[in-house]
Amino acid sequence: MTAPLFRLDPLPDTPTLVLAGDEGRHATTVRRLRPGERVDVTDGAGLRAECVVSGAERGRLELAVQRRDVVPPPSPRLVAVQALVKGERSELAVELLTEAGVDEIVPWEAARCVARWSPGAARRWSAALDSAAKQSRRVRWPRLAPAAAQADVIARIRDADLGIVLAEDASEPLSGMLPRVPRQGEIVIVVGPEGGITDDELDAFDAVGARRCRLGPTVLRASTAGLAAAAVLAAASGRW
Repeated sequence: MTAPLFRLDPLPDTPTLVLAGDEGRHATTVRRLRPGERVDVTDGAGLRAECVVSGAERGRLELAVQRRDVVPPPSPRLVAVQALVKGERSELAVELLTEAGVDEIVPWEAARCVARWSPGAARRWSAALDSAAKQSRRVRWPRLAPAAAQADVIARIRDADLGIVLAEDASEPLSGMLPRVPRQGEIVIVVGPEGGITDDELDAFDAVGARRCRLGPTVLRASTAGLAAAAVLAAASGRW
């Protein structure tokens, strides 16, 4: 079993580290870590310290650093443009995309979104991202971008090496794109809301080179479709 992961940003270049605050409380009261156990600490930007617990008290963990390394960024870069979804399904989408390894999550207020972006939504998405990054032992955490309008999504697709828009009525399956998946650059995946992407939005994406693709014979929810697409593309591009 892999060692539990905690975040400390910045990560000091010292032989010992201390986890306090929320991270320290989680380590000592939830994980109940004790001296001698292995722990990994990251700054979320690729730097990792492999540690052993040298001391533990309520809300505070002392760590002896055994080794440091830097995990390079994966290639190609995966960006998920995720339409806002009602209720807790938005946070589920963020969790799944983070676990799948995407490098950036872009909240999108699509025309048919019922939910709206707000400071509260930003906090919930950020908390879901943090929790999923730790759970999945990510040393490089995904970036949560500012909420995107239609023009922003068009620009992201136009600048990408491959832009894929998930559409349940698309004639081309995602598997048909696999020979064209780049191994460098950036891939943008657009996931629409539960009500679907409008014809005007689809036409605008087509105009800048997006490829409309369906995932398969079944219709996935807006909160799970991104995970499925990211997994297929990660495997096809050599990331997995």
